[in-house]
Amino acid sequence: MRAAPASQLILLIEDDPTLAEVVELYLERDGYEVVRVADGESGLETALRCGPDLVVVDIMLPGIDGYEVCRRLRNSTPVPVVMLTARASEDDRVLGLQLGADDYVTKPFSPRELVARIGAVLRRCNDSAALLGPESAELTAGGIVLSLASREVTVNGTPVHLTAKEFDLLAHLMRHPNVAFSRTELMAAVWGWTYGDTATVTVHVRRLRTKVERDASSPEHLVTVAGGYRFEP
Repeated sequence: MRAAPASQLILLIEDDPTLAEVVELYLERDGYEVVRVADGESGLETALRCGPDLVVVDIMLPGIDGYEVCRRLRNSTPVPVVMLTARASEDDRVLGLQLGADDYVTKPFSPRELVARIGAVLRRCNDSAALLGPESAELTAGGIVLSLASREVTVNGTPVHLTAKEFDLLAHLMRHPNVAFSRTELMAAVWGWTYGDTATVTVHVRRLRTKVERDASSPEHLVTVAGGYRFEP
C-alpha cells in the first residue's frame, strides 16, 4: 500500500461516529493525518483554520449539509473535496459536481476503496503541473492569463477564482489551442479517469464559461465541438 506523505492532512466531516472511526483508521494506516468533525459548521471552520489537503464530507449532516459545505469551501479555497452520500441518483451526482466536488462516493462503500479514491484525487492535484508540462510558466489568450507556477488566473486583469479541476481543465485546453478533445479524452487527461460519467467534464466547462467568457451563453474560447470541446485563442 502506498504511504501518504506526512504533510497530507485529511479533514473528515461525518456525523456517523462508527463510520468516521473506521474511515479514520484506514486513512491513518495509509499514512495520512486525519481531523474529524461531526457537523457542517465545525467542518467549515476547521477547513479554513487548518488548511487540509483534502476534505471528505458527508452530504447528510446536522445543521448545514454537505452541499452547502462544498459550496462555501469553493468560495474561499481550491481544496479538493470528496463527497459521501447515500443518494445515488444522477441529479445528486451532478449537483455535487456543479458545486465543485472532485469525486462522489456512494454509501455503502469499502473503506479501502474510499482511501484509494482519496489518494487518486490527491495525486491528480499534486501531479497537475506534470500533466500540464514544463514548457511555459504562463499561458495567455485574449484577456485570459493563466500562471502555472502560482495557479492563478486573471481575465482582463481581474483575478478569477477557479477550483483545482477548473484550473487544470482550462490549462490543458489552453496548452492545446484549436485542438478538439472529446469529453472522454478530457476526463482521462485532467481527471485521470478512463471510465465514468462524462457529465463531470460538461459541468466543469459550464462553470469555467461563467468565469472566463464575456458571455457564457455565446463562448468565444471554450467552444463546443461534436462530442467535446476545443479552446480558441
